[in-house]
Amino acid sequence: MLFNSLEFFIFLPIVFILYWFVFKKHLKTQNIILLIASYVFYGMWDWRFLSLILLSTIVDYFVGIKIDSITDKPLRKRWLWVSVFFNISLLGFFKYYNFFVDSWVDMVSFFGYEMQSTWTLKVILPVGISFYTFQTMSYSFDIYYKKLKPTKNFLSFAAFVSFFPQLVAGPIERASNLLSQILNKRTFSYEQSVSGLKLVLWGLFKKIVIADSLGPIVDDIFSNYTTYPASTLILGVTLFSFQVYGDFSGYSDIAIGTAKLFGIELMSNFKFPHFSRNVAEYWQRWHVSLSTWFRHYIYIPLGGSRGSKLKSVRNIIIIFLVSGFWHGANWTFIFWGAFHALVFIPVFLMGRNTIYKDSVVGQNTLFPTLAEIGQVLLTFGIVTFSRIFFRSESITDAFGFIKQILFNFSYETYEHPMGYRMVDFYVLVVLFVFYEYLIRKDERSPFKFKSKVIRFVLYALIIFVMLLFYDDSVDRSFIYFQF
Repeated sequence: MLFNSLEFFIFLPIVFILYWFVFKKHLKTQNIILLIASYVFYGMWDWRFLSLILLSTIVDYFVGIKIDSITDKPLRKRWLWVSVFFNISLLGFFKYYNFFVDSWVDMVSFFGYEMQSTWTLKVILPVGISFYTFQTMSYSFDIYYKKLKPTKNFLSFAAFVSFFPQLVAGPIERASNLLSQILNKRTFSYEQSVSGLKLVLWGLFKKIVIADSLGPIVDDIFSNYTTYPASTLILGVTLFSFQVYGDFSGYSDIAIGTAKLFGIELMSNFKFPHFSRNVAEYWQRWHVSLSTWFRHYIYIPLGGSRGSKLKSVRNIIIIFLVSGFWHGANWTFIFWGAFHALVFIPVFLMGRNTIYKDSVVGQNTLFPTLAEIGQVLLTFGIVTFSRIFFRSESITDAFGFIKQILFNFSYETYEHPMGYRMVDFYVLVVLFVFYEYLIRKDERSPFKFKSKVIRFVLYALIIFVMLLFYDDSVDRSFIYFQF
């Protein structure tokens, strides 16, 4: 089921009414409603893969109890590895099996031996598997590090693992935040619900108007990059930056907003990353739940930045390579991760990786300084260049794309593949960037204006623009479903 589908807009009010108006007095029943709703939500894609969610839930539920009951550290670690091995095995088989087989065949062929790949399987990638496996693993990790006590309430734990707003594309929640809310009674809040609906509306705008409208342009340019000059290719990858941001942050906004409707607060996942002043700040603002997951459960256990600079650099490289591999079974993602490691390391070595942690561009002024504008444009350019690897189908295509920019450096007017006026999309992106700059200090309040008139005019305008740009012929699935 998609957030931007008719089915969801029928499904959500039904669950909301049952949750708040039929079973509001019973926490256990509310959690049952959440669990059933979550399994229905996921099962409408493919009910067969509900078994994987259930298995992951059962394994980590019992592993958590077992780790907590043992005092012997080596034995506790063995049980932790049960969780890690099981969840990584799920990912390894469904997401990476064919990649490893094909890579092995390619490597053997490179050395002059012909080998036919007979081991590949027609494996369907379960939607959201990268997200819920990481979420359940974080539960086991937190118990192992004694940051959390395990719950004996299996029903609530199952609701935590499968919570439908963030099940298939995050945010990747920690049990200390989400499970604790599921275990405790929630009360209906009008203000919280209204805040949630505003985020849902803003998320839908980013998905339908920004991401979906730019999608056909990006698809056309990347599919036919050999026929276009540098100007068009630069346009394509630039618009892809806005497409993937609108798509993924839009999903996160809808997820956070939907959770609010049920009295639950999820962590922020995007904090206006395109206004970052260096690459380190970008990773503090982009896909925050994944970045913090890697920091807490891989980077810090490896030693973080506590040791020598050399070891810290090693840890940074590992994190970015793992992050790239997490995104997909393709060498393009590994190159993407390696590139970000290379541009992050100089920032780290100069000690500038945390200087923008508690501020935003134009912190105390209406307009940013010229220096800040330069920093933002440079960071955006670096990140956008890396997306060539992220978007390309293969390494060959990625380098072919770059080669075409370098050796066919010319300008040509680009015509929309569906015949629309391109100027409309340019204006749309500019206005979107300008509006996001206005609200840059609070990612959870997209309509934070004192005047009710201004707010309602904005609501009406956004709904009108969504209807104007809606195109049923465009693929409306979310990009991050493939991860």
